[in-house]
Amino acid sequence: MVAEEEIKKWGNSLGVILPKSLVEEMGLEVSQKIDIQVIKKGNITDLFGILPRKMSGQAMKDMLRKEWAE
Repeated sequence: MVAEEEIKKWGNSLGVILPKSLVEEMGLEVSQKIDIQVIKKGNITDLFGILPRKMSGQAMKDMLRKEWAE
């Protein structure tokens, strides 16, 4: 199951709260160990303004491929 949660500050640490539906579905209990995969989401609004306004789809793919190869 995937759950999108917001990181919150707890004292000097950061944490997330697991939703009740996830806890119940996974059968989680206090003190149980779990693995968590963290994927930072990009902010699409950061892209606006940096891309040329008139660019073909192929030109954009070529530009992205070039930058990923570096």
